[in-house]
Amino acid sequence: MRVVIAEDNTLLREGMVLLLTSVGHEVVAVASSGPEVLPALLTHRPDAAVLDVRMPPGFRDEGLRAALDARREIPGLPVLVLSQYVEETYAAELLGGGASGVGYLLKDRVGRVDEFLDALERVAAGGTALDPEVVTELMARRRDDPLDSLTPREREVLHLMAEGRDNSTIATLLVVTERAVSKHIGNVFAKLDLPPSDSGHRRVLAVLAYLNKKHTG
Repeated sequence: MRVVIAEDNTLLREGMVLLLTSVGHEVVAVASSGPEVLPALLTHRPDAAVLDVRMPPGFRDEGLRAALDARREIPGLPVLVLSQYVEETYAAELLGGGASGVGYLLKDRVGRVDEFLDALERVAAGGTALDPEVVTELMARRRDDPLDSLTPREREVLHLMAEGRDNSTIATLLVVTERAVSKHIGNVFAKLDLPPSDSGHRRVLAVLAYLNKKHTG
């Protein structure tokens, strides 16, 4: 996998370079400030980009802006955004253009090597990788609506669906059968009045569209 990394923290940036190259990926470019990001992405057109949200010179949303601009120039460019905190506005803006090939992780997740690599590979394959804390925030802000009718187990399943987990992984994490997971998913879609969807990415898009309605409706 060819990767571009945009991160102003030298230690974190070099750590990601070493990690990715050690497992066989190629880091084709690194950027340490906002203005460097878009040119690097357009020049190298990587298989995936790992971008910090806040970068010099303003430390506001330079990395996110570059990601959005790059996805307009290179439709479907897989982007994994890193942030120090859960910032709902940034997550909603990134997901607002369609969640195909996007991820939003908190930076402490990078230290969990297997989780970080799994998220990057899912995003590069066109999937979704949302930090559990981001999903929790999206779900928590929806009040007085059909989410209240979900059972605790159905909420767990919805949470994992929104992270981009497939049925097999959900079954393993919850220590239940895949058949039970399918039943819970059917109940979730029925209670949220979402159209039935096949397993995979369209299902994630439907869930995210529902959770994200507050920002777009």
